[in-house]
Amino acid sequence: MNESNWYMQLVRPEWAPPSWIFGPVWSVLYTIIAITYGAVFYAVAKGALPPSVALPFILNLVFNAAFTPLQFGLKSNILASIDILLVLVTIIWMFWVVWPHTQYRWIVYLNIPYLLWVSFATVLQITITKMNI
Repeated sequence: MNESNWYMQLVRPEWAPPSWIFGPVWSVLYTIIAITYGAVFYAVAKGALPPSVALPFILNLVFNAAFTPLQFGLKSNILASIDILLVLVTIIWMFWVVWPHTQYRWIVYLNIPYLLWVSFATVLQITITKMNI
């Protein structure tokens, strides 16, 4: 069974969005991520931000990239739930480390849609996991 068939056979809550919405939403979010993370990595490289600021951004990229292989490759709702929680935690951590640097607060503001979508996705993934145990 291919990945999309597997996912379509899972029990999902009534409020789960249709599958087609994920592509457009992530396209917008990945554009935001590219711009803001690029700005952080550039600022760290030129010494405008301390290197420690980059850590939650790096971890967020790792956890974000791990979600699809965990969810659709391994077909593991439990691992995907843990991973999406880590994505959410690293976003909050990113906000925390950037906020004191006033000239870079725009990065926090621009990533609010990412935080909101991942918050929703976390609740959705945990709900799907519980419904399919």
